[in-house]
Amino acid sequence: MNVKSIAAQLGERRARFASSSGSARSLIAHWRVSDFVALTKPRVMMLAVFTALVGLSIAPVRPDTLTTFAAVVAIAAGAAAAGMLNMWYDADIDAVMSRTAMRPIPRGKISRFQALVFGLFLSGLAVAALGLATNLTAAALLACAILFYIFVYTAWLKRATPQNIVIGGAAGALPPVIGWAAGTGEVGVEPLTLFLIIFLWTPPHFWALALNRTDDYARAGVPMLPVTAGRAATTRQILVYSGLLALASELPWVLGLAGSAYAVVAALCGAVFLLLAAQLNSSTAADRRAAHRLFVFSICYLFALFAALLVDHGNGSLSRMQSSTGGCAARSVHAELRQGAVREAPCFFNLSISEV
Repeated sequence: MNVKSIAAQLGERRARFASSSGSARSLIAHWRVSDFVALTKPRVMMLAVFTALVGLSIAPVRPDTLTTFAAVVAIAAGAAAAGMLNMWYDADIDAVMSRTAMRPIPRGKISRFQALVFGLFLSGLAVAALGLATNLTAAALLACAILFYIFVYTAWLKRATPQNIVIGGAAGALPPVIGWAAGTGEVGVEPLTLFLIIFLWTPPHFWALALNRTDDYARAGVPMLPVTAGRAATTRQILVYSGLLALASELPWVLGLAGSAYAVVAALCGAVFLLLAAQLNSSTAADRRAAHRLFVFSICYLFALFAALLVDHGNGSLSRMQSSTGGCAARSVHAELRQGAVREAPCFFNLSISEV
Protein backbone atom coordinates (compact mmCIF):
# COMPACT_ATOMS: atom_id res chain seq x y z
CA MET A 1 0.00 0.00 0.00
CA ASN A 2 1.54 3.32 -1.08
CA VAL A 3 1.60 6.59 0.78
CA LYS A 4 -1.12 8.15 -1.37
CA SER A 5 -3.64 5.38 -0.70
CA ILE A 6 -2.97 5.56 3.03
CA ALA A 7 -3.46 9.34 2.99
CA ALA A 8 -6.68 8.92 1.04
CA GLN A 9 -8.06 6.43 3.57
CA LEU A 10 -7.14 8.74 6.46
CA GLY A 11 -8.88 11.62 4.70
CA GLU A 12 -12.06 9.57 4.26
CA ARG A 13 -12.02 8.56 7.93
CA ARG A 14 -11.59 12.19 9.02
CA ALA A 15 -14.49 13.20 6.82
CA ARG A 16 -16.73 10.47 8.23
CA PHE A 17 -15.71 11.42 11.79
CA ALA A 18 -16.38 15.11 11.12
CA SER A 19 -19.78 14.25 9.70
CA SER A 20 -20.73 12.05 12.64
CA SER A 21 -19.43 14.65 15.11
CA GLY A 22 -21.50 17.32 13.43
CA SER A 23 -24.61 15.14 13.71
CA ALA A 24 -23.87 14.46 17.36
CA ARG A 25 -23.41 18.16 18.10
CA SER A 26 -26.68 18.89 16.32
CA LEU A 27 -28.47 16.21 18.36
CA ILE A 28 -26.97 17.54 21.62
CA ALA A 29 -28.01 21.09 20.72
CA HIS A 30 -31.53 19.88 19.93
CA TRP A 31 -31.89 18.10 23.25
CA ARG A 32 -30.51 21.05 25.20
CA VAL A 33 -33.09 23.37 23.64
CA SER A 34 -35.89 20.92 24.40
CA ASP A 35 -34.61 20.51 27.97
CA PHE A 36 -34.62 24.26 28.54
CA VAL A 37 -38.17 24.40 27.16
CA ALA A 38 -39.21 21.63 29.57
CA LEU A 39 -37.60 23.61 32.38
CA THR A 40 -40.14 26.39 31.82
CA LYS A 41 -43.14 24.07 32.43
CA PRO A 42 -44.67 25.08 29.09
CA ARG A 43 -48.16 23.66 29.70
CA VAL A 44 -48.46 25.43 33.03
CA MET A 45 -47.15 28.56 31.33
CA MET A 46 -49.93 28.27 28.74
CA LEU A 47 -52.52 28.32 31.53
CA ALA A 48 -50.99 31.49 32.98
CA VAL A 49 -50.92 33.14 29.57
CA PHE A 50 -54.50 32.14 28.79
CA THR A 51 -55.96 33.43 32.05
CA ALA A 52 -53.90 36.62 31.76
CA LEU A 53 -55.23 37.13 28.24
CA VAL A 54 -58.78 36.75 29.54
CA GLY A 55 -58.11 39.36 32.23
CA LEU A 56 -56.67 41.72 29.62
CA SER A 57 -59.51 41.12 27.15
CA ILE A 58 -62.38 41.76 29.57
CA ALA A 59 -60.82 44.93 30.97
CA PRO A 60 -62.73 48.10 30.06
CA VAL A 61 -59.56 49.55 28.54
CA ARG A 62 -57.30 47.53 26.29
CA PRO A 63 -53.99 48.59 24.75
CA ASP A 64 -53.26 48.34 21.03
CA THR A 65 -52.36 45.05 19.37
CA LEU A 66 -48.60 45.49 19.62
CA THR A 67 -48.73 46.39 23.31
CA THR A 68 -51.09 43.48 23.98
CA PHE A 69 -48.68 41.11 22.27
CA ALA A 70 -45.74 42.49 24.26
CA ALA A 71 -47.70 42.12 27.51
CA VAL A 72 -48.63 38.50 26.78
CA VAL A 73 -45.03 37.62 25.88
CA ALA A 74 -43.75 39.28 29.06
CA ILE A 75 -46.26 37.40 31.22
CA ALA A 76 -45.32 34.15 29.47
CA ALA A 77 -41.65 34.87 30.17
CA GLY A 78 -42.45 35.53 33.83
CA ALA A 79 -44.32 32.23 34.11
CA ALA A 80 -41.44 30.43 32.39
CA ALA A 81 -38.94 32.01 34.79
CA ALA A 82 -41.00 30.91 37.78
CA GLY A 83 -41.01 27.35 36.43
CA MET A 84 -37.22 27.42 36.02
CA LEU A 85 -36.64 28.70 39.55
CA ASN A 86 -39.09 26.17 40.95
CA MET A 87 -37.22 23.30 39.29
CA TRP A 88 -33.91 24.76 40.49
CA TYR A 89 -35.03 24.74 44.11
CA ASP A 90 -36.96 21.46 43.96
CA ALA A 91 -34.27 19.45 42.16
CA ASP A 92 -33.61 17.33 45.26
CA ILE A 93 -37.20 16.18 45.72
CA ASP A 94 -37.84 15.94 41.96
CA ALA A 95 -35.11 13.29 41.81
CA VAL A 96 -36.91 10.96 44.25
CA MET A 97 -40.45 11.37 42.89
CA SER A 98 -41.41 9.13 39.98
CA ARG A 99 -43.63 11.88 38.50
CA THR A 100 -40.78 14.37 38.30
CA ALA A 101 -37.67 12.19 38.04
CA MET A 102 -37.48 12.71 34.26
CA ARG A 103 -37.28 16.48 34.50
CA PRO A 104 -34.13 18.03 33.00
CA ILE A 105 -32.20 18.69 36.23
CA PRO A 106 -32.66 15.23 37.84
CA ARG A 107 -31.60 13.63 34.54
CA GLY A 108 -28.46 15.74 34.47
CA LYS A 109 -29.38 17.47 31.21
CA ILE A 110 -29.23 20.93 32.82
CA SER A 111 -27.36 21.92 35.97
CA ARG A 112 -29.02 23.64 38.89
CA PHE A 113 -26.71 26.62 38.39
CA GLN A 114 -27.83 27.01 34.77
CA ALA A 115 -31.49 26.86 35.82
CA LEU A 116 -30.89 29.47 38.52
CA VAL A 117 -29.06 31.87 36.21
CA PHE A 118 -31.57 31.61 33.38
CA GLY A 119 -34.50 31.83 35.80
CA LEU A 120 -33.19 35.00 37.43
CA PHE A 121 -32.31 36.58 34.08
CA LEU A 122 -35.71 35.76 32.56
CA SER A 123 -37.52 37.02 35.68
CA GLY A 124 -35.85 40.41 35.52
CA LEU A 125 -36.35 40.65 31.77
CA ALA A 126 -40.05 39.76 32.01
CA VAL A 127 -40.82 42.27 34.76
CA ALA A 128 -38.88 45.06 33.03
CA ALA A 129 -40.51 44.33 29.67
CA LEU A 130 -44.02 44.34 31.12
CA GLY A 131 -43.34 47.59 32.93
CA LEU A 132 -42.04 49.25 29.78
CA ALA A 133 -44.80 47.86 27.55
CA THR A 134 -47.73 48.60 29.88
CA ASN A 135 -47.41 50.07 33.37
CA LEU A 136 -45.69 49.69 36.73
CA THR A 137 -48.77 48.19 38.41
CA ALA A 138 -48.77 45.18 36.07
CA ALA A 139 -45.00 44.80 36.39
CA ALA A 140 -45.18 44.91 40.20
CA LEU A 141 -47.92 42.25 40.22
CA LEU A 142 -45.84 40.00 37.95
CA ALA A 143 -42.83 40.43 40.23
CA CYS A 144 -44.99 39.62 43.26
CA ALA A 145 -46.35 36.48 41.58
CA ILE A 146 -42.84 35.20 40.80
CA LEU A 147 -41.48 36.03 44.26
CA PHE A 148 -44.51 34.51 46.02
CA TYR A 149 -44.29 31.32 43.97
CA ILE A 150 -40.57 30.85 44.63
CA PHE A 151 -40.03 32.11 48.17
CA VAL A 152 -43.43 31.63 49.84
CA TYR A 153 -44.70 28.48 48.12
CA THR A 154 -41.65 26.60 46.78
CA ALA A 155 -39.05 27.41 49.44
CA TRP A 156 -41.35 27.54 52.46
CA LEU A 157 -44.93 26.28 52.32
CA LYS A 158 -44.45 23.28 50.04
CA ARG A 159 -42.26 21.47 52.56
CA ALA A 160 -43.75 22.93 55.73
CA THR A 161 -47.55 22.59 55.80
CA PRO A 162 -50.42 20.55 54.32
CA GLN A 163 -52.00 23.88 53.38
CA ASN A 164 -49.12 24.51 50.96
CA ILE A 165 -51.23 24.34 47.83
CA VAL A 166 -54.07 26.39 49.36
CA ILE A 167 -51.94 29.41 50.26
CA GLY A 168 -49.45 28.90 47.45
CA GLY A 169 -52.29 28.87 44.93
CA ALA A 170 -52.39 32.65 45.17
CA ALA A 171 -49.40 32.84 42.82
CA GLY A 172 -51.16 30.85 40.10
CA ALA A 173 -54.33 32.90 40.55
CA LEU A 174 -52.65 36.25 39.82
CA PRO A 175 -52.29 36.14 35.97
CA PRO A 176 -55.83 37.42 35.19
CA VAL A 177 -55.26 40.26 37.67
CA ILE A 178 -51.95 41.04 35.94
CA GLY A 179 -53.71 41.03 32.56
CA TRP A 180 -56.42 43.39 33.82
CA ALA A 181 -53.78 45.71 35.32
CA ALA A 182 -51.84 45.70 32.04
CA GLY A 183 -54.87 47.23 30.35
CA THR A 184 -56.18 49.54 33.06
CA GLY A 185 -53.19 50.30 35.28
CA GLU A 186 -55.19 49.35 38.37
CA VAL A 187 -56.79 46.43 40.21
CA GLY A 188 -60.57 46.29 40.63
CA VAL A 189 -63.19 43.96 42.04
CA GLU A 190 -63.73 42.29 38.66
CA PRO A 191 -60.27 40.71 38.25
CA LEU A 192 -60.30 39.70 41.90
CA THR A 193 -63.31 37.46 41.16
CA LEU A 194 -61.17 35.67 38.56
CA PHE A 195 -58.41 35.43 41.16
CA LEU A 196 -60.90 33.86 43.57
CA ILE A 197 -62.05 31.29 40.99
CA ILE A 198 -58.51 30.05 40.31
CA PHE A 199 -57.64 30.22 44.01
CA LEU A 200 -60.58 27.95 44.91
CA TRP A 201 -59.95 25.69 41.90
CA THR A 202 -56.33 24.97 42.86
CA PRO A 203 -56.82 22.79 45.99
CA PRO A 204 -59.27 20.25 44.50
CA HIS A 205 -57.22 20.12 41.29
CA PHE A 206 -53.91 19.32 43.01
CA TRP A 207 -55.35 17.20 45.81
CA ALA A 208 -57.06 15.00 43.20
CA LEU A 209 -53.61 14.51 41.66
CA ALA A 210 -51.93 13.95 45.02
CA LEU A 211 -54.43 11.26 46.07
CA ASN A 212 -52.92 8.90 43.51
CA ARG A 213 -49.36 10.07 44.28
CA THR A 214 -49.39 9.77 48.06
CA ASP A 215 -46.40 7.43 48.21
CA ASP A 216 -44.46 9.71 45.88
CA TYR A 217 -45.01 12.78 48.05
CA ALA A 218 -44.35 10.86 51.27
CA ARG A 219 -41.05 9.55 49.91
CA ALA A 220 -40.00 13.10 49.01
CA GLY A 221 -41.06 14.47 52.41
CA VAL A 222 -43.69 16.82 50.96
CA PRO A 223 -46.62 17.16 53.45
CA MET A 224 -49.46 17.19 50.95
CA LEU A 225 -52.87 16.83 52.59
CA PRO A 226 -53.39 13.17 51.54
CA VAL A 227 -50.05 12.32 53.20
CA THR A 228 -50.70 14.08 56.50
CA ALA A 229 -54.49 13.84 56.91
CA GLY A 230 -55.38 10.76 54.89
CA ARG A 231 -57.72 10.10 51.99
CA ALA A 232 -61.06 10.64 53.78
CA ALA A 233 -60.15 14.10 55.10
CA THR A 234 -58.75 15.09 51.72
CA THR A 235 -61.84 14.06 49.76
CA ARG A 236 -64.04 15.99 52.20
CA GLN A 237 -61.92 19.09 51.68
CA ILE A 238 -62.13 18.61 47.93
CA LEU A 239 -65.94 18.50 48.17
CA VAL A 240 -66.03 21.69 50.26
CA TYR A 241 -63.76 23.61 47.88
CA SER A 242 -65.72 22.32 44.89
CA GLY A 243 -68.92 23.77 46.35
CA LEU A 244 -67.26 27.11 47.01
CA LEU A 245 -65.83 27.08 43.49
CA ALA A 246 -69.26 26.47 41.96
CA LEU A 247 -70.63 29.50 43.80
CA ALA A 248 -67.66 31.74 43.00
CA SER A 249 -67.80 30.85 39.31
CA GLU A 250 -71.09 32.76 39.00
CA LEU A 251 -69.58 36.03 40.24
CA PRO A 252 -68.52 37.26 36.76
CA TRP A 253 -72.18 37.01 35.70
CA VAL A 254 -73.36 38.73 38.88
CA LEU A 255 -70.94 41.61 38.27
CA GLY A 256 -71.94 41.95 34.62
CA LEU A 257 -68.66 40.74 33.16
CA ALA A 258 -70.50 38.01 31.26
CA GLY A 259 -73.98 37.19 30.06
CA SER A 260 -76.39 34.33 30.53
CA ALA A 261 -74.44 31.99 28.26
CA TYR A 262 -71.48 32.15 30.64
CA ALA A 263 -73.79 31.66 33.63
CA VAL A 264 -75.19 28.49 32.07
CA VAL A 265 -71.71 27.13 31.26
CA ALA A 266 -70.50 27.92 34.79
CA ALA A 267 -73.57 26.26 36.35
CA LEU A 268 -73.29 23.11 34.24
CA CYS A 269 -69.55 22.77 34.70
CA GLY A 270 -69.88 23.48 38.41
CA ALA A 271 -72.54 20.77 38.73
CA VAL A 272 -70.31 18.22 37.02
CA PHE A 273 -67.37 19.26 39.19
CA LEU A 274 -69.49 18.81 42.32
CA LEU A 275 -70.79 15.43 41.10
CA LEU A 276 -67.26 14.14 40.49
CA ALA A 277 -66.13 15.48 43.88
CA ALA A 278 -69.07 13.72 45.56
CA GLN A 279 -68.23 10.47 43.74
CA LEU A 280 -64.63 10.79 44.90
CA ASN A 281 -65.74 11.42 48.48
CA SER A 282 -67.83 8.24 48.46
CA SER A 283 -65.26 6.09 46.64
CA THR A 284 -62.90 3.59 48.24
CA ALA A 285 -59.14 3.91 48.52
CA ALA A 286 -58.73 1.17 45.91
CA ASP A 287 -60.61 3.25 43.31
CA ARG A 288 -57.95 5.41 41.68
CA ARG A 289 -60.18 6.32 38.77
CA ALA A 290 -62.41 8.68 40.74
CA ALA A 291 -59.51 10.97 41.65
CA HIS A 292 -58.12 10.80 38.12
CA ARG A 293 -61.50 11.71 36.60
CA LEU A 294 -61.79 14.77 38.80
CA PHE A 295 -58.22 15.82 38.06
CA VAL A 296 -58.70 15.56 34.30
CA PHE A 297 -62.08 17.32 34.38
CA SER A 298 -60.68 20.12 36.55
CA ILE A 299 -58.34 21.03 33.68
CA CYS A 300 -61.21 21.10 31.19
CA TYR A 301 -63.36 23.00 33.69
CA LEU A 302 -61.01 25.93 34.09
CA PHE A 303 -60.45 26.24 30.36
CA ALA A 304 -64.18 26.05 29.59
CA LEU A 305 -64.99 28.63 32.26
CA PHE A 306 -62.45 31.19 31.08
CA ALA A 307 -63.16 30.52 27.40
CA ALA A 308 -66.87 31.14 28.01
CA LEU A 309 -66.03 34.34 29.87
CA LEU A 310 -63.76 35.47 27.06
CA VAL A 311 -66.48 35.01 24.47
CA ASP A 312 -69.53 36.09 26.43
CA HIS A 313 -68.53 38.96 28.71
CA GLY A 314 -69.43 41.73 26.26
CA ASN A 315 -72.85 40.33 25.41
CA GLY A 316 -73.52 39.61 29.09
CA SER A 317 -72.73 43.17 30.09
CA LEU A 318 -74.98 44.57 27.39
CA SER A 319 -77.96 42.35 28.19
CA ARG A 320 -77.77 43.06 31.93
CA MET A 321 -77.52 46.81 31.42
CA GLN A 322 -80.45 46.75 29.00
CA SER A 323 -82.62 44.80 31.42
CA SER A 324 -81.89 47.20 34.28
CA THR A 325 -82.59 50.44 32.40
CA GLY A 326 -85.29 51.92 30.24
CA GLY A 327 -85.30 51.78 26.47
CA CYS A 328 -83.67 55.18 26.08
CA ALA A 329 -80.89 54.31 28.51
CA ALA A 330 -80.41 50.97 26.80
CA ARG A 331 -79.96 52.69 23.43
CA SER A 332 -77.41 55.01 25.04
CA VAL A 333 -75.48 52.09 26.46
CA HIS A 334 -75.60 50.33 23.10
CA ALA A 335 -74.15 53.42 21.45
CA GLU A 336 -71.34 53.50 23.99
CA LEU A 337 -70.60 49.85 23.36
CA ARG A 338 -70.43 50.43 19.65
CA GLN A 339 -67.94 53.19 20.26
CA GLY A 340 -65.71 50.78 22.15
CA ALA A 341 -66.44 51.62 25.79
CA VAL A 342 -66.74 47.89 26.41
CA ARG A 343 -65.30 45.58 23.79
CA GLU A 344 -66.24 42.01 23.10
CA ALA A 345 -63.29 39.73 23.71
CA PRO A 346 -61.97 37.44 20.99
CA CYS A 347 -62.10 33.69 21.44
CA PHE A 348 -58.91 31.87 22.38
CA PHE A 349 -58.69 28.10 22.13
CA ASN A 350 -56.13 25.30 21.96
CA LEU A 351 -55.13 25.31 25.61
CA SER A 352 -53.39 22.28 27.05
CA ILE A 353 -52.22 22.10 30.61
CA SER A 354 -51.01 19.42 32.98
CA GLU A 355 -49.87 18.94 36.53
CA VAL A 356 -46.98 20.90 38.06
